[in-house]
Amino acid sequence: MFSVVNLVKALDLFKEKIDKNKDYLSELDTPIGDGDHGNNMVRGMAAVKESLDSKQPETVQDVFKLTAMALISKVGGASGPLYGTAMLEMAKASASTDQALPILEAGLAGIEKRGNSQPGEKTMLDEWAPAIEALRKGKLTQVDLDAAVEATKDLTATKGRASYVSERSIGHIDPGAMSSKYFFESLIEAGVFNE
Repeated sequence: MFSVVNLVKALDLFKEKIDKNKDYLSELDTPIGDGDHGNNMVRGMAAVKESLDSKQPETVQDVFKLTAMALISKVGGASGPLYGTAMLEMAKASASTDQALPILEAGLAGIEKRGNSQPGEKTMLDEWAPAIEALRKGKLTQVDLDAAVEATKDLTATKGRASYVSERSIGHIDPGAMSSKYFFESLIEAGVFNE
């Protein structure tokens, strides 16, 4: 379940992973996108940290909302609106529950709607959907996260910037799925799924 403490901790961990893997994320993005996913996410997560540190949110909903606003205002490309929408939908869901699964399901639905996409189109959804499916079955592990991101290699991109290279996108890991893997790893490490 989400609490202010574990959510803020998860976002701090997410920022650390993004900072550490900035170049790798941009490398993944170079053959199939604009090559700026790492830089965009670093900028976004710096804004998230600054916002949370200065505003000291008191509810889970406030944490998600501030995170959403920071990402939407600072992250370029598709990732800002998509991550931002996920956080906004999770903020709405967290008004009525602190349970991780329904909150994350709301985030997934937000990404699908905003991106007008489904899992299987080589996007961040190809990490979100399997992660949430594993949670529905009872446990999300590192193995699940690694397998989902690896599986994006074999997909043909049909959405977003990567769809321009279509077949040539095969063989490349989707950068949005990789940054999403860092997000779910951070949730695990922060104890969000501990009963």
